[in-house]
Amino acid sequence: MKRVYHILCVLTLLIALVPLCSAASTIAATNPSDAAALVYVSSYEMDPGVFYPYESGTITVHVTNAANASVVVSQPDLIEPHIKVKNTNAFNTKTTIGPGATVSYTFVVSVDATDGNYYPLFSLAPVVLGDPIHSTLTVKVDSADAKATISQKPDVFSISKKSSVNVTVINPRDDDIINVNVVASSPGAEIFPEERYIGTIPANSKAETTFQITPDTQADVLFNVTFDNGDNHRQTSVILPLNIGEDKTGAEIVVNNIESSGSGMTQTLKGDVTNNGLVDAKSVLVTVGSPATPVDPNPVYAIGNLEPDDFSSFEVTYTITGNGAVPVIVEYKDAEGNAFTKKFNVSANSNSALPGSAAANGAPAGASGQRRGMFGSFGSGVSQIPVTEIVIILIAIIALIIAWRKGLLKRLANKFRKDPLPENNDDEQED
Repeated sequence: MKRVYHILCVLTLLIALVPLCSAASTIAATNPSDAAALVYVSSYEMDPGVFYPYESGTITVHVTNAANASVVVSQPDLIEPHIKVKNTNAFNTKTTIGPGATVSYTFVVSVDATDGNYYPLFSLAPVVLGDPIHSTLTVKVDSADAKATISQKPDVFSISKKSSVNVTVINPRDDDIINVNVVASSPGAEIFPEERYIGTIPANSKAETTFQITPDTQADVLFNVTFDNGDNHRQTSVILPLNIGEDKTGAEIVVNNIESSGSGMTQTLKGDVTNNGLVDAKSVLVTVGSPATPVDPNPVYAIGNLEPDDFSSFEVTYTITGNGAVPVIVEYKDAEGNAFTKKFNVSANSNSALPGSAAANGAPAGASGQRRGMFGSFGSGVSQIPVTEIVIILIAIIALIIAWRKGLLKRLANKFRKDPLPENNDDEQED
């Protein structure tokens, strides 16, 4: 019972304080005219906060009654030659504002003005005799438009290679823009995603979004940006040309030091694959193409990853009819998973690789670098030293030394003299 009694006491106290609080928030007025004089414009807002020239929107004015008595008002209006009110018929009735209460008047307007600040006069008339209520508002008009720029892109794009492109939307206005959306389109590229929703960009700020672009041919990409300023739909755009070229920062595959051997129908092709580029070549595979047919035991040789300036040997077994060129096909990927294929035409009876044409899903094949020595082409590694030629030269030098020690060189020279001396001539002179 005590608990219930305490609760009832608290409720009674709160009920008693409500009139006191209401009285404290108002000002005592002795007559209707004094009460009307205590009505004032407490605040206002606009949507949009900053208008474009000749744009529509709304202006909302909040009117508060500070008196302790109700006040009846009528005929609210906005007066400014550049601002046209479209809903004047909405305010034909009278409005009663209670003590301490606030009412709002929303004007649908069209701002027929260029850049600058405009000052419409808000007017409201009390029903009782007395001065009308006036307040000057400020409406800002600004034609500065949001714009889109390409903030990040590669120097060149490669066919079938995915590249990242960043689009930045800049809001230079003194008010937020909302519902910002970017849609990308191109007749010559695959784009992911095709659409990015940004949402709201605050005043005097920017937002960035990323697209993945994979070109199929030389073309342009259009980024169309739509946004709302209040209830007004607007748009801007930016065009990105896809400049197609060779990726100078990617992997560059070179095949050299080719050797072919075999017996019967099966041939074995050996050589080196070198990454002469600036980034890793990943998941490198080597095989041969038509008219050669890869067969067991090594139809495809898996090298794995090749770092820049690194090389690896390979060995592929195949069959072929005739003595034509054998296409060596090298497949690899970049860090983003883009697949590339390069083809090198090599002679089955030579140790050189001639660059062929790049296959589908690969960048255009460049010239395959070959390092040639005095005795033929050779690549990197100890296996590239021309051992056979060096051994032949060493044998020839040793043979000459032996012939000189035994006098064979002198006897051979004597045969070509006009007056050859007897073989024992030197011995006679010594005697």
